[in-house]
Amino acid sequence: MNWNTRITDLLNIKYPIIQGGLAYLAYSELAAAVSNAGGLGQITAMSLESPEALRKEIQKVKQLTTFPFGVNFAIGQHGRPYTAYLDVALDEKVAVVSVTGGNPTPFFQYLEGSNVKKLVLVAAKRQAQKAEELGADAVMVVGQEGGGHLGKDDIGSLVLIPQVVDAVSIPVIASGGIGDGRGLMAALCLGAEGIEMGTRFIATKECVHANELYKQAIIKGKETDTTVIKRSLGAPGRAITNKWTEQILDIEKNNGGYEKLKNYISGQANKNYIYNGEVDSGFAWAGQVMGLINDIPSVKELITRMIKDANEIRKKWGK
Repeated sequence: MNWNTRITDLLNIKYPIIQGGLAYLAYSELAAAVSNAGGLGQITAMSLESPEALRKEIQKVKQLTTFPFGVNFAIGQHGRPYTAYLDVALDEKVAVVSVTGGNPTPFFQYLEGSNVKKLVLVAAKRQAQKAEELGADAVMVVGQEGGGHLGKDDIGSLVLIPQVVDAVSIPVIASGGIGDGRGLMAALCLGAEGIEMGTRFIATKECVHANELYKQAIIKGKETDTTVIKRSLGAPGRAITNKWTEQILDIEKNNGGYEKLKNYISGQANKNYIYNGEVDSGFAWAGQVMGLINDIPSVKELITRMIKDANEIRKKWGK
């Protein structure tokens, strides 16, 4: 069946499936696997220690796939200048860049005159409208079910996605709570023209940087086994519930502020869990879609299964 949408045309991909930026995890092996399977893989730029490290990672992807891939810039989360990293992406002629967190205005201004496709992650209708005004080619809309950083208004995907679709003319990519063919079809029904998945791609064989204990927590966990942290800082994010996140919530309840929280929410605390499996000495992002994930397939197996299931739904609707 034909899976063409404005997103597949825009990004030159077979299926309207995009892999999320996944801080500290989205590197060459995973990005290439997603692109080879017909979606759009992405590298996370700002988790890398230097622009040259990004260049090496981009070149690794080029050795592993001939298909388009993107580079994600989490501009608000690492506190480091991103322009040198962006220069590398442009120099390497990366087809797509996506931006999450922070104010995208200077990011877009820096890209003026380039042909790179620009995606922006948003969590509210007004953010989507602003991204369109700035020149975004598409917006990725994350509902409250998603893993990692979310919007402040706790709006679920079922309401937020069609709201954004009605508010902008550029293509909308749905994110948050999607992990199978049913989620893909639901997103298309809501008016989106593609999906972005994060948590589901962590629980794959090619997400080689994720510790096995992290993957097992995702496939064994229920949708109720996640916690939203960092609300008190105005930057809510959904993580797997553990002793560490409970400590974070205790500090937040007692108005601890950033100084008391900073060691608990640091990149190092994140890596303690996701790299080293130190489940009581760090945290790991994950969405409520954990409740739908029960295996660790290869990326190709996952996308093939999703498309097969989605096609079965299309056939039923055809009747």
